[in-house]
Amino acid sequence: MFQKLTKVAMSVAIAAALGGSAVAHAKDKKVLLKLPVYFGTHLPGLGTTPKWLADNLKAQDSTVKVKVYEPGKLIPPKEILQAVSKGQVNAGYTTPGYNTGVLGNGAAIFSAVPFGPDFGEFLAWVYYGDGRKMWQEMYEKKNLNVHAIPCGTVAPETSGWFSKPIDKPEDLEGLRMRFFGLGALVMEKLGVSTSLLSSKEIFPALEKGAIDATEFSMPAIDKNLGFHKILKYNYFPGWHQPTTLFELIINGDTWKDMSKGQQNQIETTCKAAILDAFAMGESMQFPVMQENVKNGVENRVWSDEMLGAFKSKWDEVVVEESAKDPEFKAIWDNLATFREGYAIWGATGYLPRAKAE
Repeated sequence: MFQKLTKVAMSVAIAAALGGSAVAHAKDKKVLLKLPVYFGTHLPGLGTTPKWLADNLKAQDSTVKVKVYEPGKLIPPKEILQAVSKGQVNAGYTTPGYNTGVLGNGAAIFSAVPFGPDFGEFLAWVYYGDGRKMWQEMYEKKNLNVHAIPCGTVAPETSGWFSKPIDKPEDLEGLRMRFFGLGALVMEKLGVSTSLLSSKEIFPALEKGAIDATEFSMPAIDKNLGFHKILKYNYFPGWHQPTTLFELIINGDTWKDMSKGQQNQIETTCKAAILDAFAMGESMQFPVMQENVKNGVENRVWSDEMLGAFKSKWDEVVVEESAKDPEFKAIWDNLATFREGYAIWGATGYLPRAKAE
């Protein structure tokens, strides 16, 4: 009898809790996030994640709706951050590394770190180290009215498409190359002239000879952009972007007007979006690499000499950027300290990664 009463009591409690949650949900004001995105939604991982976010909030019957706008349809991609801060739009999808002109080069650390953490280590620092706190503080220090949420990732990128083999550092001298983030500073030290072209600008620039080489993203994304039709040497690993994180930015006033439940739903769905993007990215690279070989592309691995040259120049970049930018130094030092500790686990907890035969 006691057990029956207990079960009844639990059922009543659960029903009450669910009912209370439903009442709270019903009281929430509906929110429509108009979301201009930096990348076209035809690009797997880069562009599909915002759509995944919108679809999954809808599937949850959330009072928060997301309407995705293709690049340039609502706001030019390079203006997303400022537009969100000023309230011209209430949300945007981008990555800090594209906004270093406003945020400084320290922002690029929250996008991708040359020779930096892989997926698990990066998220460990962001969510359970000081990464997320420093990420948000970066916007506040610049008086930007933005709430930033990590909300997407891509797996390791390729580190370049070239028209000829790159066997030694001297082979890079004089090349004109599209390159992203902090890795571009490394390439410039090796004699490369870099530019940050958008995805739609790269192929025409290659066709016209305006650039000689490019990096952009993972093989499955690069395939959509047609690089393999012009350049036949694709180099790995992506030392410049072992993992790349993206963000959903929401106007600060819009964020404050949301209920705690709505805020939590967005945060949680963004975490799920990161997981989905990572799993999808890991699943689709090898078929494309195999297909590239059939189309005359050589998938090449950097020699120890080349990786050593990249790492040496990256170490120089860190020293120089830390000396001239206190915020870069603070973010870098925090990440470096975390990585020193993580190395105890990272170097011993995992089997060596399998080599392709």
